[in-house]
Amino acid sequence: MENIMLPGQNDCIFNSTNSAKPAKDSKVFPLLSLKGRSAIVTGASAGIGFAVVEAFAEAGANVALWYNTSKVAIEKAANISKKYGVLCKAYQVNITEEKSVKAAVEEAVRDLNGRLDIFVANAGIPWLSGSLIDSDSEEFMNLFNVNFTSVYFAAKAAGNHFRRQNLEKTNIYGKPLGNYSQGSFIITTSISGMRQLMPQAGTPYGVSKAALIHLTKCLAVEWIQFARVNCISPAYITTEMLDQAPDIMRNPWHGRTPMGREGSVSEVKGAFIYLASDAASYTTGSNLVVDGGYTCV
Repeated sequence: MENIMLPGQNDCIFNSTNSAKPAKDSKVFPLLSLKGRSAIVTGASAGIGFAVVEAFAEAGANVALWYNTSKVAIEKAANISKKYGVLCKAYQVNITEEKSVKAAVEEAVRDLNGRLDIFVANAGIPWLSGSLIDSDSEEFMNLFNVNFTSVYFAAKAAGNHFRRQNLEKTNIYGKPLGNYSQGSFIITTSISGMRQLMPQAGTPYGVSKAALIHLTKCLAVEWIQFARVNCISPAYITTEMLDQAPDIMRNPWHGRTPMGREGSVSEVKGAFIYLASDAASYTTGSNLVVDGGYTCV
């Protein structure tokens, strides 16, 4: 019988030569260093996103800080550059438009030493419209475009850079890529993608995050030759977004969490450093849960 090669089938043949080798350095702090690398973080003007920007800069990376409307991001980026001695620039990006995402990735790569090592798809919006059957379908589509479709656009744009860098071993200016092994694509998901949270009605939000968790696993396999793909699922982290919820809703969250409280952004950013760094060179397709024990009970 004649063998029929399906479109893209060549990309799905995996063997021991497909992925990057382990990092040569075995000491933990050098493995966690991001010195000389470049990262893009979406939804980065505040909350978890800004904490990740600062953590990456502290670890030595140049960082593109993407924001939507908050102009304070420009000043924040300048302060990061001054504080940590790295290049940090703010970019206003409409993440729901594919052309805007692609153009912003290209601009950031040009500005950040012509390379891309890390992309953190962190931007997201909450669901505030209650029960699914009583909500406006347009609100559902808007949430899904921000929380999920934007990550699809980002993955295409970042993945092309990761793949080219793996093949050519150079930045976009043709110079050798020092200190580069493979790309790291990290998605901020949520424990709501693993189980329905209470007491709030949040089906669309949970569905969008569950889709991201599975996207992580699928992309991890597709990209095994040139990048690692992982996600982080925080529980309730004290941020500006969470401040929109009233105490009558937040108090039950604390009661359902074994640690009895919300987490802080400083308790999440270490997970991003790990997944972005060579310390995680054998970690792909994983969902790192940071939830104070919420999903244990």
